[in-house]
Amino acid sequence: MGQWHIGVIGGSGLYEPGALEDAQEIAVNSAFGEPSGPVTTGRIGNVRFTFIARHGKGHRLSPSHVNFRANIDVLKRCGVTDILAISAIGSLQETMAPGTFVAVDQLIDRTVGRDRSFFGNGIVAHVPLADPVCPRLSGLAASAAEQAGATVHRCGTYVAIEGPQFSTRAESHLYRQWGADVIGMTAMPEARLAREAELPYALLGMVTDYDCWRDEKADVDVTDILAVMRANADLARSCLTRLAQSLPDEREASPIDTILDIAIITPPDHWDKQALARLDAVAGRIVTNVPV
Repeated sequence: MGQWHIGVIGGSGLYEPGALEDAQEIAVNSAFGEPSGPVTTGRIGNVRFTFIARHGKGHRLSPSHVNFRANIDVLKRCGVTDILAISAIGSLQETMAPGTFVAVDQLIDRTVGRDRSFFGNGIVAHVPLADPVCPRLSGLAASAAEQAGATVHRCGTYVAIEGPQFSTRAESHLYRQWGADVIGMTAMPEARLAREAELPYALLGMVTDYDCWRDEKADVDVTDILAVMRANADLARSCLTRLAQSLPDEREASPIDTILDIAIITPPDHWDKQALARLDAVAGRIVTNVPV
């Protein structure tokens, strides 16, 4: 049992966390390069929140240029216990209309060329990822969004594409055939890395548009997307307040908190010293007890 500390990754349209008590903006260094920017940490009631804007201030980073490893590493260094990602998404299903929210529960990774792991160079780990989203945090976030006034779909499969271009119509139809419900550019490798960092991860997606699978309709339009994002930003911030109010007083342990116990395959006597230094936050629970 312990205290909650929620890390929030704000995506397109959510660049500020809203009202935090005792808020401080802090630059935090990462062993994995430059994060998207400083974090803002503070409290909502009795719960600590630490926020980072995924695309940086002014949305200066495209999805392919976000340093996902650094962002997760920084949140881990700040002591967060769980991560809630809030992202703009496109809909692949008629029932998931623009303006609604989706508590994503499954992911399909179509990204290429992004750093997908903290491990592999001196220490190898294979974390289980069959269920990439934490059901406890996802359920709490979905309830909070509903209490804030949002229409929420409580499950959905998210296909992550590389971007920054939107899909072709043929691709959009293909993803629907695969069973995908929504589409975006940032949930992967973010969810993978959160699991490696032993941080339960949930994704609350804000539907901004129908992807281009609707043949009779026009292509995806950034102008329309931005309008929906602006309308939903305050609702997303209200969701954080409701989440803080609804969290149990004590945080029960999650199996994800110790997932590296069954994931690291390299014997300790073969661990590389430089890798140990890089992993001092991500795997600090384990590597800080190993003599160098």
